[in-house]
Amino acid sequence: MGEAQTVSYQELLAASKAAFDEVPDFTVAVEEEFAILDPATLGLVDRFEDLQQAARGTELEPHLVGELIASEVEVRTGRCDTFAECADRIGERRVQLRSLADAVGVGLSSAGTHPWSPWQEQRIIDTPHYRRNDEILRYVVWRNNTFGLHVHVGINGADRALRVNSAMRNYLPELLALSASSPFVEGVFTYLHSARTQVFTRMFPRCGIPDWLGGWDDWEEYVRFLYETGSITEHTQMWWSVRPHLQFPTIETRICDAQPDLGEARSLAALVYSLTARIARALDEGEPLPSWPHRLLEENLWRAIRHGMSGELLDLERGEAIPARARLNQLVEWVLPVAEELGAAQWLAIPDRNAAERQIARHDEGASMEEIFKEQIAAGERVPG
Repeated sequence: MGEAQTVSYQELLAASKAAFDEVPDFTVAVEEEFAILDPATLGLVDRFEDLQQAARGTELEPHLVGELIASEVEVRTGRCDTFAECADRIGERRVQLRSLADAVGVGLSSAGTHPWSPWQEQRIIDTPHYRRNDEILRYVVWRNNTFGLHVHVGINGADRALRVNSAMRNYLPELLALSASSPFVEGVFTYLHSARTQVFTRMFPRCGIPDWLGGWDDWEEYVRFLYETGSITEHTQMWWSVRPHLQFPTIETRICDAQPDLGEARSLAALVYSLTARIARALDEGEPLPSWPHRLLEENLWRAIRHGMSGELLDLERGEAIPARARLNQLVEWVLPVAEELGAAQWLAIPDRNAAERQIARHDEGASMEEIFKEQIAAGERVPG
């Protein structure tokens, strides 16, 4: 590595640690990824640059970004001081994006995968960041036509943030089970509830459930190792399902499938936010939290990928399988006091059926893939108050 790059990552680490030591607790931001559709065929269409051009000079411009392929667009709430503000922004961004899409003449969908459009036909957007990822990853990045929902939560204190990140590992399977929305991909009914996770998390390097890290020094040592060995060229090439973000002083939870329904997107974000805050409070108060080994968490992650909310998750304390819904209700009960304190409780809800279950039920009834996809698109067009 050249000296300029060494200085660059050293400065990045120093600036990130300082930012974590200054950020107030429990700020929040949400990022949602959407597929861009041909309104006639409902297939993916390369129109991101048209949306980007149409957004110039609008309120949405600074909050709309590209995300790998030209048939995908991401919108961001921006940093919010309360979850109530963030919930409003999630709705506002969807309305703004839909208005833009209507003006440009494209459709939108928000589910973990597109049901049938071939990855071979998608074009990677022409930015230095994605050109580098294309050169490094090749087939791995070409296959990643997936769509997620990410939640950033500000955690004050660099060591504390890393401990929160480590504890969040324990709950990634539950969050995936709740968010699963992608049983179809490449024209196939996969029998998975989250094909997105199988495509993205199982293929990318430095992805999925991270190792347990005890504090900032462990994290810094790992980041330095990756840069100094040439394993990464920029910090975003650590694609863990929950990660300390080196540009923003947040813990970013990235495990979740995108959500067709706005209300469910808000509920999912509220749970991630409340869970992150609940963990921070537990650490502050000396409440014991588990640090389950990777091999056990992987068992639960596979259960979430395969059966989502319809299956069972392992209660690792008791060493037994319990219904995923029961496990999620336990989680909501655990975070509820902090959610009430932070004003997020009104959004907490476990649906009777999540997006994957609704799609699978329709498949079992004999509905076609196109009919099911149209229903998911229609769900995304509903705008509750």
